[in-house]
Amino acid sequence: MSNTLLLNKYSYSTFKPAEPLTIHDINQQTVEAKYAVRGKIPIIAEGLQELIKMSPTNHGLPFNKIINANIGNPQQLDQKPLTWYRQVLSILQYPELLNEPNNFPNDVKERARNILKNVGSIGAYSHSQGAPYFRSSVAEFITKRDGFPSNAQDIFLTSGASTAVSYLLQLLSQDENSGFLIPIPQYPLYTASIALNDSKPVGYYLDESNKWSTNPNEIRQLLKTKAKEGINIKALVVINPGNPTGGVLTRKDMVELISICAEYGIVLIADEVYQENVFDGAFLSFKKVLSEMKKESPELYKDVQLASLHSTSKGVTGECGQRGGYMELVGFKPDVREIIFKLASINLCSVVSGQAMVELMINPPKKGDESYDTYISETNSIHDDLKERAEHLYNAFLEMEDVFVDKPQGAMYIFPKLDFKPEIYHKLFSRAKNSGLQIDDVYCIELLEHTGICCVPGNGFGQRPGTYHLRTTFLPPGKEWIVRWKEFHHSFVNKYKDMTLSL
Repeated sequence: MSNTLLLNKYSYSTFKPAEPLTIHDINQQTVEAKYAVRGKIPIIAEGLQELIKMSPTNHGLPFNKIINANIGNPQQLDQKPLTWYRQVLSILQYPELLNEPNNFPNDVKERARNILKNVGSIGAYSHSQGAPYFRSSVAEFITKRDGFPSNAQDIFLTSGASTAVSYLLQLLSQDENSGFLIPIPQYPLYTASIALNDSKPVGYYLDESNKWSTNPNEIRQLLKTKAKEGINIKALVVINPGNPTGGVLTRKDMVELISICAEYGIVLIADEVYQENVFDGAFLSFKKVLSEMKKESPELYKDVQLASLHSTSKGVTGECGQRGGYMELVGFKPDVREIIFKLASINLCSVVSGQAMVELMINPPKKGDESYDTYISETNSIHDDLKERAEHLYNAFLEMEDVFVDKPQGAMYIFPKLDFKPEIYHKLFSRAKNSGLQIDDVYCIELLEHTGICCVPGNGFGQRPGTYHLRTTFLPPGKEWIVRWKEFHHSFVNKYKDMTLSL
């Protein structure tokens, strides 16, 4: 049958075709949500990378490679996967390897057998809360880490910590007047997720002059002010170690924040995905501090609601693409926790290979195991390399004119301040105004265009008015890119700074 006959038969030609949806026809919360880590500058970087790929020898750019310092993605920046993880995961993906000759260590095979025995195929759905075998392992890890008991029933395995954030914000966004206290600067996941739930972000500023510490008096005042405005604060978000700051909270800070949550009955969301990335001293969890406070003053702190998050994406694991994570809930009433379970059930289950990766992260080879020496060598090397790279980048910023920076105590990032005063950098401020950009936008765009280094302006994370920052990871290997950055900064200052006024 011809196309003409088909058109006549079904009367396709008798109606006027409708226009496709416009941006005004879709959920406006999705339009308003912003995620700076993959925002306009990374999009420009992707375009430049494509240009280099298409014309490797004739692209016309002053660099041959994009340095993706905008996001904590270790294996994109040449961090090698840990042998232990990949060997066990290989068997879980293809169990027939257990019946074939290979060079896998015996403890690798034994761990894979135990997982397959207790969980079954990782290609099947697990329990919506996560496989019980893995949840029990996580509870044992937390108990050993903190010295206080953890219960497998309180553990939810999630596809990265981001899914846990999504569950919690969905749960707590009662209406458009629901508010969430988030640190400023913050990781843009939080503002984006709050926007998607049509709720209110309420920023509390971290103290840059004091290693990005918190100000409990300011937080208490915010609670009172927002209550008068009709905003019902539902949760306090803490990122520790900090993203984007690299700061690590003191125990005193943590006690103050827990006390605020106890007093006001709000949920404490402790984003602790960088707990393995602490360069000086040991990591201290909110669960441990809360448990100590409950032991000392049980009546005051018995009802604190704490959700602690961890992930396989960071630390020395760096398995971002495997999407493994967990959430521990403490102090939530059973009927509220049931709703979180329902949200997990709607998603069926988290990625089961990611659940297995969580088990391998929190339950690694032990001394005496065949894989132990290799595992310790690889993890120590990654940790030491990260610490060394942080030192190199930090020292480079110290040498840059009109830049102030705190030494990173943890995580994978540095958040330097660009101290560009308008009376001295009036050409820069004019350039920004004429382009409809902020000062840190101009800096990061020109950095990308001249060096191929992609980082994120501080305005994407939040910052005090009148201040300008940028966030960069120190994951890229080598020092050559840091040298290029220093050269660029010198040229940028010479281009925009009025030297006659700076004397």
